[in-house]
Amino acid sequence: MPKIAIAQIDGSMPNFALMKIAGYHESKGDTVCRYEGELFESEYDTIYASKIFDFSPMPQFPKRTIFGGTGIDHSNKLPPEIEKATPSYTLYSDCDYHLGFTQKGCRNACGFCVVPKKEGKPYPYNTIDEILVNPKGTNKLLLLDNDFFGGEFWNENLQRIIDLKLKVCFQQGINIRNITPEQAQLLAKCNYYNVKFKQRYISFAWDNIKDKELIKQGIKICNDAGIPSKNMQFFILIGYNSTQAEDFERVEYLREIGAMPFVMKYKKDDPYQKHYARYVNLRSIFNSIMFDEYEPYKRYKKVGLLF
Repeated sequence: MPKIAIAQIDGSMPNFALMKIAGYHESKGDTVCRYEGELFESEYDTIYASKIFDFSPMPQFPKRTIFGGTGIDHSNKLPPEIEKATPSYTLYSDCDYHLGFTQKGCRNACGFCVVPKKEGKPYPYNTIDEILVNPKGTNKLLLLDNDFFGGEFWNENLQRIIDLKLKVCFQQGINIRNITPEQAQLLAKCNYYNVKFKQRYISFAWDNIKDKELIKQGIKICNDAGIPSKNMQFFILIGYNSTQAEDFERVEYLREIGAMPFVMKYKKDDPYQKHYARYVNLRSIFNSIMFDEYEPYKRYKKVGLLF
């Protein structure tokens, strides 16, 4: 019986591609296990390793390892027979939620994002019922869709989530720039949560200051539908076609209306971006002082060193 080794190089969440690979091999009767290092290399018939992020360090692997993930190549894809497989939770026994996509692809063409280049325009992937395969039988659902409302079956999918009384997290965020009143009204009826299923909020994104009026319009549509600003988190990309003043403007506007900003750094090693992300994302600090009072950044500006 072939023995298959699986290695997740980075990322804190279960790796969906590796779950697909495990499911495919288990369906063939193969033994699937976690990769335990070169010491056990001779025990494995096949080794798969996935890397999501470009900046993650690459561990040493045997030459015959099959690598995948956007951290390796933005264009690589699973073979069709594996793509069709039911994901396995065997290697993620602590996962207490269902994980998957209702659709893949994205309508947008953001320069910093690989999704449109890799997956193209939105297309249906799974129904809600097809995603609910975690043997734990949990009522938690974490969706990985990059453009949930870009799919043609968003209405049916949301209604199914509501009917099944699922706790749902839209982990990649919802595109608020073109959300419609009908979409917002159905979204408001969902039992939505954050990624840890601890807090009631939905994630959106605001990557460009020029979208301010569209963002404000989308917020109003959501508010009118019954989604309060305090239940809205916004991913704020900084350092990509934005000045510090434009970063502050977006964050402070969200503070003003009671929404939650979450800063994403475009340049991981940029001192300002590091400090501003820490300041905003540590909510206890963000809610108590302004950025010009944030001591670590004040010290950095004074001596030109990171602490």
